[in-house]
Amino acid sequence: MSNMDSLVKNSKSELELKLSDSQDALQNLYFQKSMQQLEDLSQIKKIRREIAQIKTVISSLDLNKKNVVEDLNE
Repeated sequence: MSNMDSLVKNSKSELELKLSDSQDALQNLYFQKSMQQLEDLSQIKKIRREIAQIKTVISSLDLNKKNVVEDLNE
C-alpha cells in the first residue's frame, strides 16, 4: 500500500493528471493486446488497479471537502 500512501500526498489536480495518464496507458495496452504485441498481460491489471486507487483517493478528497463544508455550516 505504499503506492496508496504516495497518492494521498498529492493534490487533486496532480491526481487527475495521473488518472488521465493512466487511462491513456491502459488504452495503449488494450491496443497492443488486440494487435498481439503485448507480452506481459499483467500490466493491464496493474494499470487498472492504479486507476482504481487514484479514483478512490479523489473521491475521498471530495467527501472530506464536503464534510468540512457541512461542519462549517452547522
